[in-house]
Amino acid sequence: MVKIGLEIHGYLLTNEKLFCRCKSEHGLKHSKPNTNICPICTGQPGSKPQLPNKEAIDKIIQTALILGCKINQKLIWQRKHYNWPDLPKGFQNTISGPYAVPVGQKGKFLGIRIRESHLEEDPAAWNPKTGEIDYNRSGSPLIEIVTEPDFKNSEEVIDWLKQLIATLGYIKTIDKKSGIKADVNVSIKNSERAEIKNINSLSNIKAAIEYEIKRQEKELPIKQETRMFDEKQGITIRMRTKEQAEDYRFISEPDLPVIKLDKKRINKLKSQLPETPQEKLKKLIKKHKIDKKSAEILTKKLEIAEFFEEVIKKITPKLAIPWTTTELLSVLNYNKKELDEVDIKPEHFIELLKLVENKTITELKAKEILRSWKEKSSSPKKESEKHSTISEKSEIEKLAKKVIKENPKAVEDYKSGKENALHFLIGQVMKLSNKRADFKTAREILENLLQQS
Repeated sequence: MVKIGLEIHGYLLTNEKLFCRCKSEHGLKHSKPNTNICPICTGQPGSKPQLPNKEAIDKIIQTALILGCKINQKLIWQRKHYNWPDLPKGFQNTISGPYAVPVGQKGKFLGIRIRESHLEEDPAAWNPKTGEIDYNRSGSPLIEIVTEPDFKNSEEVIDWLKQLIATLGYIKTIDKKSGIKADVNVSIKNSERAEIKNINSLSNIKAAIEYEIKRQEKELPIKQETRMFDEKQGITIRMRTKEQAEDYRFISEPDLPVIKLDKKRINKLKSQLPETPQEKLKKLIKKHKIDKKSAEILTKKLEIAEFFEEVIKKITPKLAIPWTTTELLSVLNYNKKELDEVDIKPEHFIELLKLVENKTITELKAKEILRSWKEKSSSPKKESEKHSTISEKSEIEKLAKKVIKENPKAVEDYKSGKENALHFLIGQVMKLSNKRADFKTAREILENLLQQS
């Protein structure tokens, strides 16, 4: 029997670091090394931490709540000691360890038990090859979510992680640009567990688990150990025997007060939580009769789901689904933007779809207008007045005759059975009409003219 547990690490999305006013940035290539630092986050002698970042505390509480955890109202900071160059103080401030009470514990998320979720500060970035240390991320607030070993295979792990990431994206607690890292604990029947450290992508997590299960089946581990995943070789490599809690010499932090959380604060944060992706998925399928595949695409991101819910108040889901899941998302992806990074108003999107629905403009022209909304949208009504659909058969026939006359090779190709030639000729009609010709009418007229010629 296989048992798999996770320790998931992610950066909390805050403006400032955990114990100082320095900007909390991580994983940003354009940031110059050692520019967002001060005596506190670089561990200078005599420096003392400020009170913990309130924003970080609120976000760890909301994360614990959405994971179904019990929130502890008395939190004690610990010093976790280890001797690595990335830790300027020689210890890490954390709400974890044998003498600490985590922020949240005994939760359950999508069938997997959550042992605890806690808050800690990030070390610096150390390059062991060059010896260089960048303190920009030192002191940034980190969340750690620890599951019980309830997973049985890699597929379960990856599916659960995808849904966890989507859910945390809804409450905007995790910096999605920096992603997550995971320590993966794997054991098979009668073996000691191996912990595979700092795996930084879903594909690597899957590969590491599958390799480790096969390895343990061949050579049954008799001691707990810490391993690393070699992405190039696709194998795990032994680093050391597993550290125990006593190896970190946890002690209470004398420079930080106990955090006392009252029920009023916890309840207020709970009331501000949005629906989860799972709840929205059920609502879209049951209430609005959306097919499961489309509903899953729509609920991956909260802003898309909420945008769609606004649109279908005035547009039929049948029309709104392809325009949201295909056209809108393709525009955002092409411009490398999220919906909350641009100002596309639902009312403008609704106007656009009504123009398509009423055949005031062609779908091609509507797509062109949508692509122009790179930064913000505007009412498409004025634009549509200049680009109303040409549906008069006589006008389209003039364009079709011109296209046939100017493209004799395409005409011959069509007559020889090449279907793509017809698509080319229709495209030329659309081009001549500035995408205003009714597509269906243009096709019918071209087919008739080509059969007569």
